[in-house]
Amino acid sequence: MKIGEVARRSGVAPRLVRYYEQQGLLVAERAANGYRTYSDDDVERVSRVAGMVRAGIPTRLIKVLLDMEEACADQAPTCPRTVAEMLAAELVGIEDRLACLTRSRDTIRDVLTRTEHAALLSEADAAGSAPVAGAR
Repeated sequence: MKIGEVARRSGVAPRLVRYYEQQGLLVAERAANGYRTYSDDDVERVSRVAGMVRAGIPTRLIKVLLDMEEACADQAPTCPRTVAEMLAAELVGIEDRLACLTRSRDTIRDVLTRTEHAALLSEADAAGSAPVAGAR
């Protein structure tokens, strides 16, 4: 598939797909005409990278994490001390962001539950996403 289809299916802009490729997070095959071609696995990878970026993980660390996941899938991973230290430091930041997000989620859920807008919570849960902006 072409870059536009990957972008559409993963929900990111084509320029981000190119950026991920420049950062070494994605490797596209090239057709005879020089166009990038992608697979369903690439769509999943782009979606995963975009999710990690939205979660606040820097692309330099995303590359390390993806490489480590591949190593774990293939064999027992090895990890240089410097990489382990970087991962440990990032883990603290991720845990802090998770705690903050959890508190925010709980506050939002509590406010909606206690107000006349509790139905929005049920609608959001049913849709699997946040309520539509402007919904009252």
